[in-house]
Amino acid sequence: MAAELRGALIGCGFFAVNQMHAWRDIAGAAIVAICDRDPERLKIVGDQFGIARRYADAAALFAGEKLDFVDIATTAPSHRSLVEMAARHRVPAICQKPFAPTLADAKAMVKACTDAGVPLMVHENFRWQSPIQAVRAVLDSGDIGRPFFGRISFRSAYDVFSGQPYLATGKRFIIEDLGIHSLDIARFLLGDVSAITTRTARINPDIVGEDVATMLIDHKNGTISVVDCSYATKLATEPFPETLVEIDGSDGTIRLEQGYRLTVTSKSGTRISDVSPPLLSWASRPWHNIQESVVAIQKHWVDCLVNGTEPATSGADNLKTLALVEAAYSGAASREPVQLDALLR
Repeated sequence: MAAELRGALIGCGFFAVNQMHAWRDIAGAAIVAICDRDPERLKIVGDQFGIARRYADAAALFAGEKLDFVDIATTAPSHRSLVEMAARHRVPAICQKPFAPTLADAKAMVKACTDAGVPLMVHENFRWQSPIQAVRAVLDSGDIGRPFFGRISFRSAYDVFSGQPYLATGKRFIIEDLGIHSLDIARFLLGDVSAITTRTARINPDIVGEDVATMLIDHKNGTISVVDCSYATKLATEPFPETLVEIDGSDGTIRLEQGYRLTVTSKSGTRISDVSPPLLSWASRPWHNIQESVVAIQKHWVDCLVNGTEPATSGADNLKTLALVEAAYSGAASREPVQLDALLR
C-alpha cells in the first residue's frame, strides 16, 4: 500500500476549517502540521483537528517538516511569497483563490513552480460542486447539441459580511470574491474567452466595493454567455449559495434551477432530476454545496499527485480565470469590451 501523503496547512482562518474537515475525509493524505501567525487561530484549529505540530512562521514550517504538499489558505497578498517558498523547497502547493492580487504575481508563481518542477493547483472549487459537474456531464453527452448561449447566475441577499467583515472594506468585492467562481464556471462549461464586457454597481451604501456585476462574454468557440452576480437581490426564497445555470444548444436546453433541480430538454424529450449535493457529516446548510466541493477538489489534487497528472485547476489554467477578473474590472472602469489574449501574453 502506498504511503500516505504528508501535507501542511498554512492559514487557519474562516474557510480553512472546511479544508481540514475535507482532508480527514480523503484517503491517502493527511495534514501533519499547521501554520498561522495568529496564536489563537493556530490553537483553535490545532486542538479541533488534533494537530500537534504548529508553526507561527512558514519558513520554520518548511525547515522543520518533510512535506509532500502544502495547502495555502491565507489571503491573496501573501500567496506569491508562500508559493515561491514552496517552490524553492520543491513542495507541491495548493493555493486558495483569488490566486494572486495581480496577474503579474500569478504568472510569477506559475513560473516558479514550473521551473522547480512541482505541481501547483488553485483551490477553485465551485466547478467541483456536484450540480455543476452534472451540467458538464450533460454537455459532454451531446444531448443538447452545440451550445450557443449560456447564463451563469448567482443572485442573493445573504449577509456574507457577518462571517467575513473584511469583504465590506475592500475596493474590489463581488467580482474578486464571488464572480471569480462564476467566471471559472463559464470557462469550464462553455470554453475559453476572447472578450468580456462588464457593468458594475454598488447598492449597499455600507460597503466600499461593488456588490452587483453583469458580464457579457464572447467565448472563443462562438458561444455567448452572461455571468451575473449580486449580493443585493432579495428573493422570496434565498438561494445562497446556489449557482444557477441556463444553456441553450442546437438540439436542446439545460436549466439548473433553484433547489438543485436540473431540467434537460433534448430531441428525446424532457427529463428532470434532483442534483442536490450530499450533506456531509461535518457540513451545515446552506454551505453544504461548497463544503462538498472542497472534498472533491482536494481528492482530485491527491489523485493528481499520485498519478503525476496536471490538476484541472492548475496554476496555468487559473491564469485564464484571473485574467477574466482583471479584464472585468478594467472593462467596468472603461465601459468598453476587453480582449483577453493581450492580458495572457
